[in-house]
Amino acid sequence: MDTKIMLPESEMPKHWYNALPDLPTPLAPPLDPATGKPVSPEQLAPIFPMGIIAQEMSPERMIEIPEPVLDIYRLYRPTPLVRARRLEKALGVKCKIYYKDESRSPAGSHKPNTAIPQAYYNKLEGVKRLATETGAGQWGTALSFASKMFGLECTVYMVKVSYNQKPYRRILIQSYGSQIYASPSEMTQVGRSVLASDPDCQGSLGLAISEAVEDAATHEDTKYALGSVLNHVVLHQTIVGQEVKSQLAIAGDKPDYLVGCVGGGSNFGGLVLPFLPEKLAGEKITFVAAEPKACPTLTRGQYRYDYGDVARLTPLLKMHTLGHGYMPAPIHAGGLRYHGDAPLVCNLMAEGLIDARAYYQNDCFEAALLFQATEGFLPAPETSHAIKAAIEVAKQAEAGQNVVFLYSGHGLLDLASYDAYLHGNLTDFEHSQEEIDEALKTCPTIEG
Repeated sequence: MDTKIMLPESEMPKHWYNALPDLPTPLAPPLDPATGKPVSPEQLAPIFPMGIIAQEMSPERMIEIPEPVLDIYRLYRPTPLVRARRLEKALGVKCKIYYKDESRSPAGSHKPNTAIPQAYYNKLEGVKRLATETGAGQWGTALSFASKMFGLECTVYMVKVSYNQKPYRRILIQSYGSQIYASPSEMTQVGRSVLASDPDCQGSLGLAISEAVEDAATHEDTKYALGSVLNHVVLHQTIVGQEVKSQLAIAGDKPDYLVGCVGGGSNFGGLVLPFLPEKLAGEKITFVAAEPKACPTLTRGQYRYDYGDVARLTPLLKMHTLGHGYMPAPIHAGGLRYHGDAPLVCNLMAEGLIDARAYYQNDCFEAALLFQATEGFLPAPETSHAIKAAIEVAKQAEAGQNVVFLYSGHGLLDLASYDAYLHGNLTDFEHSQEEIDEALKTCPTIEG
């Protein structure tokens, strides 16, 4: 069998898979913090187009992908599934290791899979501008690309620590014509308030979300676009897992382990959810979620209702959370610095269907350079967490088993991070239980 397994363009999935009807327990609904009751579609309309809201709440198992979206997907999809033979040899393992290469997109990551449909549905409803947040910059790049494809303006609030660490990602976002601000910024009331109390605040995804939501809610021609967490985002990413399923069939294999990094949960959910029906039917597939010890939402967070942002502008979501007031340490995997996770992923975690593992950033960079030394490609710091977990799993796997991980993005715009690692300047962070307990006090006291 060839090392690289390709799908013909004609076999690219034409539908997204919606896991909501197949969950072993119903997904807890988002709540209005003022009333404690489920949020209605009308309440979400100020920041999302109705097409997206319908998908967020849809009971349909398969949702058709519009042709204009498929047309732009064809710029880079289907993406290859690659057998990592040289990595297998270096590790001396008996299992097979595959990786799904989502770095082939124009943005260099999996993020355009949802950026493209979000831009499309906003364009359909006459929206002129999109506002969003970004951590490491992969989502901001993806939405900037998608906005350009559909003739929309785009404003990006980039977490300040990443804005300063990753100047080339900022430049790429600007090259697509987007405006970009370091968050916290002077552009919003939320940002100004934070800067007034902490002028040196390095920001977080939760804070950048607050700025973007405020921007969208206060401008008639603007809507908000989110790169992870919510159901519709994970829905769009399921094109990844569906392709993996077809590609493994071509190879005559089935997955024993599916591995992905988790920040908000979109790339991990997109990989594993299409395999959920098989897992629930009794097939032995282990879903492995890799996260940083500096932001251990699945491994140390509480499963409860919390706000999705620092300023408490969003509905309440039931998820594993460290508290919306949690300010993660400035690790280089900026896309994994979020206090909560996708409710869909957290639902499965609560049901015992996910094996979550947390790692220090130095260990992940070490794994990333082993991958580069064997497979030739430099991964994003976020992706390095998946690689670290995949290596750990492969060493424990039995002969004949198959480990599949999601190569969610390349690291060519993260060279400053690797420079810091190579010069011994990366710090490993792990918050004390006391610090986490204090941050959890910011969560509202709502049962459910």
